[in-house]
Amino acid sequence: MLRCMLKAKIHMATVTESNLEYEGSITIAEDILKETGILPYELVMVSNMNNGERFETYVIPGEAGSGNICLNGPTARKGVVGDRVIIFCYGYFEESALTDFSPRIVRLDSNNTIIRP
Repeated sequence: MLRCMLKAKIHMATVTESNLEYEGSITIAEDILKETGILPYELVMVSNMNNGERFETYVIPGEAGSGNICLNGPTARKGVVGDRVIIFCYGYFEESALTDFSPRIVRLDSNNTIIRP
């Protein structure tokens, strides 16, 4: 049996840009993606802490080190610059692979810099 599990989470990212004229997606700085293992064009769910909106879209990589978190296309209507969001990525796993399973969780400060434990 496959189980859908949280694979990765970007916790408390700050929206840095909103681009209504783009065709869709969320831009996430490449260094943040690498830390979580989220791939370009992978499906993510975004939860906006400021307004309660929750939506799904796909990821496109932004410039590494930029801290860029940009809502593109229709998702630009789901939040504004300065909103704090949590980005979830789920995956399907065989039950046998879940014995020592844990998601990759990355916490960000208000500048979208990775907080190291």
